Amino acid sequence: MSRPSTLSDAKLVQRCRTGDADAWNELVERYSRYVYAICVRGFRLSDDDAEDVFQDVFTRAFTRLETLRDDSALKPWLAQLTRRRCLDAVSSQSREQTADDSLVDEESADMEEIEEAFALREAVAGLSETCQEILDRFFAQDQSYRTISDELDIPAGTIASRIARCLVKLRDELEGRNEAAGGSRE
Repeated sequence: MSRPSTLSDAKLVQRCRTGDADAWNELVERYSRYVYAICVRGFRLSDDDAEDVFQDVFTRAFTRLETLRDDSALKPWLAQLTRRRCLDAVSSQSREQTADDSLVDEESADMEEIEEAFALREAVAGLSETCQEILDRFFAQDQSYRTISDELDIPAGTIASRIARCLVKLRDELEGRNEAAGGSRE
């Protein structure tokens, strides 16, 4: 499991602007699933259309990074680029899309789920490697306490308490992010 970088978005953007190829690769890696999720879940584009939008979004981001006014606003900027490009893809295919409230509500709910998933991913990345590994094994890989115990050479009785402690840390991490985000909202 590769550990995500601890660089802030602003620092990452600054490094990209200096031509740092590793920083660009990290930016794409950090936001590739986010952009793709907006295409597929938010706009229900086909895989081919989503791939086209994905490529175009990162091409535009690369060529227009200088136009980003606030380096720390990379994520919303990429989301806006993606939404605009998805709308272009939908309209260029002459699809009839009704502006019915249920469709708008469903797309809004999908976007909220995507945002929550990425907030969770970022919060998990802020935990210790031990917590990341145990939570990944238990929740993502669906391993039993016994399997985790055997593979990590930790007593089985300890696994439950470690998971509980890691979940408390994760909750604190998420609450800290929510409070920070809440302070910047209207």
